[in-house]
Amino acid sequence: MTRLNGLPPVVGPATRLVVLGSFPGAASLAAGQYYAHPRNQFWPIVTELLAHDPAAVRALPYAQRCEWLVAHGLGVWDVYATCEREGSLDTAIRNAQPNPLERLRDRCPALRAIAHNGGESFKLARVTAAFGWPVIRLPSTSPANASWSLARKQAAWREAFAAHGLL
Repeated sequence: MTRLNGLPPVVGPATRLVVLGSFPGAASLAAGQYYAHPRNQFWPIVTELLAHDPAAVRALPYAQRCEWLVAHGLGVWDVYATCEREGSLDTAIRNAQPNPLERLRDRCPALRAIAHNGGESFKLARVTAAFGWPVIRLPSTSPANASWSLARKQAAWREAFAAHGLL
């Protein structure tokens, strides 16, 4: 199996909530962009919750969408820096090496909480909880998480955003 390398964090000094995924899927790695799969619901959920014009934000080039995220107090990263995996499913992740999540303390002095996007990411909740911030488990935005409707996912994400000052 090929060793895959993840993406750099999208965070800034004003980041209040970091959403940690597990590891980018094949479409995201190929594009060099978080949540690049067209059926991943991350961008639709986040823009519906935080943007006055969600479609306009989703139409922005990736770099500008990332700037928009950070300006709204949101950050994105993954719990794993590298892994071996065939395909995109979290269940196929092997020999994962975690990201240096402790660096969030220096990079994000305004951080209030960490949200894990899905169950694989949440496996590292004990690690993130040790940093002293509240830890939230969010339903995965992956198209593989078909058991949750978009409306149900959005409600869970809305609750987390509201609880940590993003709405």
